[in-house]
Amino acid sequence: MRDSFHNQKFVTAIAPVTVTDNAPIVGVIVSHAGFNSLTYAIQSGIVADTDAWFAVLLEHGDAPDMSDAVAVPDDNLLGTEALAGFTFADDAATRKLGYVGDKLYTRLTITPNANTGSAPVSAMGVLSHANTRPVA
Repeated sequence: MRDSFHNQKFVTAIAPVTVTDNAPIVGVIVSHAGFNSLTYAIQSGIVADTDAWFAVLLEHGDAPDMSDAVAVPDDNLLGTEALAGFTFADDAATRKLGYVGDKLYTRLTITPNANTGSAPVSAMGVLSHANTRPVA
């Protein structure tokens, strides 16, 4: 096995939350400073609503407050936002979405649709290919 422990940093993108409506779940701003790759891991829990679905949006920008945020173009993604989303049938599912753009910051948003039940979701950013190793 090869060592990945010293080469990756994990950051909370969306803290575990149980949503019961259709309000967008806007993640924290993730800085890529010092890293050359980023993959988001998105996880659903047991989704109670039988027709809910969840759309994923990734934005990027160079301003620390994301005041210049725009949707990430498809050619800057590994995978697609559509494939990173999930439905009521995807209980305890994990999805991933990679970023290969050149902006310094990204922010992930998950938007529930037709959700009137209980839907646990979370996401983390996995930063790797660090400029300085080992990563703390």
